[in-house]
Amino acid sequence: MQISSVKLRTSTFTSSEFLNQRCSIKAQSFSLPSFQNVQQSVNHSLSSSFKPIYISSTESFALVSKTQRVTECKAYEADKSRPLKINIELPDQQAASQRFKIGIYFATWWALNVVFNIYNKKVLNVFPYPWLTSTLSLATGSLMMLISWATRIAEAPKTDLDFWKTLFPVAVAHTIGHVAATVSMAKVAVSFTHIIKSSEPAFSVLVSRFLLGESFPLSVYLSLFPIIGGCALAAITELNFNMIGFMGAMISNLAFVFRNIFSKKGMKGKSVSGMNYYACLSMLSLLILIPFAIAVEGPKVWAAGWNTALAQIGPNFVWWVAAQSIFYHLYNQVSYMSLDQISPLTFSIGNTMKRISVIVSSIIIFHTPVQPVNALGAAIAILGTFLYSQGKH
Repeated sequence: MQISSVKLRTSTFTSSEFLNQRCSIKAQSFSLPSFQNVQQSVNHSLSSSFKPIYISSTESFALVSKTQRVTECKAYEADKSRPLKINIELPDQQAASQRFKIGIYFATWWALNVVFNIYNKKVLNVFPYPWLTSTLSLATGSLMMLISWATRIAEAPKTDLDFWKTLFPVAVAHTIGHVAATVSMAKVAVSFTHIIKSSEPAFSVLVSRFLLGESFPLSVYLSLFPIIGGCALAAITELNFNMIGFMGAMISNLAFVFRNIFSKKGMKGKSVSGMNYYACLSMLSLLILIPFAIAVEGPKVWAAGWNTALAQIGPNFVWWVAAQSIFYHLYNQVSYMSLDQISPLTFSIGNTMKRISVIVSSIIIFHTPVQPVNALGAAIAILGTFLYSQGKH
């Protein structure tokens, strides 16, 4: 026989009232409820069967005065009891779930980045104004996040003046890196830009070592040789080499290294999610970029170039601009969100694989001519980047 519930109909006081009033209770004044009403049936059940008794729930249980005792019992057979619903994930299930989540992050990140690079290059081929293109990318992302916060699709971050002060140098570096990379892709092939950008770890080590005084394992320093050597080999064998495009990629590397350094130093102790952090970064970068974009290129140049592109491509050009702007924000947002879920080593490996996917897809889509020596240089540089991530973490 199993007791499923016990109801006590009496003048009671709760445990919280007991604690608040700090009453002193004498043991002889109270006693536990009596089970006289059910004792006879229980003894009969025990004499006929050895089924155990389980108390599954109690209601309104409290200390009861000895002079007032009313007990209501409900019981059911122990072998007819309902199973407990317990959801326990075993370690193997947790590991499989985490691997699946990381795979989703990486697949989304790589796909969005590939799509952005394709549309960005299409726009720059017919509208070679990287300052405006960069501005539109940041403006679109900022607008998307403002709408998300206003409609409560995403929770708006709680920020203060100190947050924006620490974010400002990060935004400056992000703006320079973004514009420089766009200038590079306007002048050279997408594949070449990303081959040069794969040398970013070399800049990170040099800046951290000589400006911040950090030291690294020997394996990290050794990994710089294939990175630098591979990029140099790819550069000297590039059929469509352009110095502005090359320098744009190099400046982008340096700017993003400082962005990461400022971000690590300034964001310690800040409780802002990766998605909202990048949204705030985009908005501040946009405010920084707008006056420089107007000064360097200007509305008259943009209007003439826009009309030329529309006449050459047609309405599809508008879709290209919208697509490159939207996918730029989405791929960066996913990358920042992934930092909340994965380790730095996993992120570095994913970033290396992202470059491979962009290089290969751009060569296929744009029919970029590649010499065997050029491909070898790219492979060596990417291998060095992978070794760097392994050695550093």
